[in-house]
Amino acid sequence: MTAQENLVVRAVKTQQGDGIDVYAFFLHGSDLTRIADISRIRRNEKDLKGFQRKEIRSHVKAIVDFLDSGPVLFPNAITLALSPEITFDVSRGPKPKGLAEVGVSGTLTIPLRMEGERAAWIVDGQQRSLALARAKNSQIPVPVIGFVSRDLQVHREQFILVNKVKALDVRLINELLPEVGSILPKDLAANRLPSELCNLLNRQAKSPFYRLIRRASDTGDEESIVSDTALIAAIKQNLRPPYGALSQYKQSAESSDPDAMYETLVLYWSAVRDTFPDAWGKTPSESRLMHSAGIKAMGALMDQVMLRADSSATPEAEVREALRRLAPYCCWTEGTWEGLGWAWNEIQGTPQHISKLSDHLIQLDRKLSRPAR
Repeated sequence: MTAQENLVVRAVKTQQGDGIDVYAFFLHGSDLTRIADISRIRRNEKDLKGFQRKEIRSHVKAIVDFLDSGPVLFPNAITLALSPEITFDVSRGPKPKGLAEVGVSGTLTIPLRMEGERAAWIVDGQQRSLALARAKNSQIPVPVIGFVSRDLQVHREQFILVNKVKALDVRLINELLPEVGSILPKDLAANRLPSELCNLLNRQAKSPFYRLIRRASDTGDEESIVSDTALIAAIKQNLRPPYGALSQYKQSAESSDPDAMYETLVLYWSAVRDTFPDAWGKTPSESRLMHSAGIKAMGALMDQVMLRADSSATPEAEVREALRRLAPYCCWTEGTWEGLGWAWNEIQGTPQHISKLSDHLIQLDRKLSRPAR
């Protein structure tokens, strides 16, 4: 590669801060890593170098899979620090009447150099940039915001400012997913159906969870007490083949029967509500059944109970009988769990507590469901 090679793009130039030039432009996805280096964080004997974390392979792969899934919308801007060696030529021509003169248009010329000597550095979007370079479609147009600076301190400052902003609440994302019809990355797509079922359980009067589920859109006036995150996690477990209680209604990612899933959830959780009436509908501080630990543990038990119920001539009766046998051993609002040694209100929403409580209920159910000899 010779020093004379350049990449020339149309851009809009403005200024921010203390006269710092800022450019907005588009590049083909594959060009990002041709013009910009990734300043990896490292330390020599004296100084800390760079600011970017290591490549997260799973994250990059997830983005590549999304980009390769078909025609996708990818408007997420990459932020670059540009060397003062870049040049900008203002376009000539008449200005439209009433033009808001926020920036000037022209052509931006960026030198193309070998890695480690490039004229730009990625400040925000390194995982996306790596994924775009590896995607099958190398011509995806990607928005870029670039500011001119060689100062590593400025680069780090912008990196911290961009990344310290709190990520979107996962509950907000989950609630929005059922309203999104486009192709989604795998990690988000896996939550769309459970979140849709969660919506149905919260909105349908026949549901035992009617108006009890706490969602991100709540205004604060609702009497919701059940964490939607916990219920969504439980439903995701129920959807896992081959033994998930709902997996038989999910033939593929594109083919499923949400109505049948909803009816199964209503059947099971209605039986839970009726078996533990004193524990149902109370706040998690008053009842560990409504706590995230109780929801996830009873959700795990659902797979085993429904497996038997589905082969029964009377599925609902089978479910209710299984829960009736289990009820004397449960301590949702008072007492101490035999075999666990926990007071009812000592149960916490930690992975360890949820796993132990789930296993305890499953083992009890197996023991109690065995035919008497």
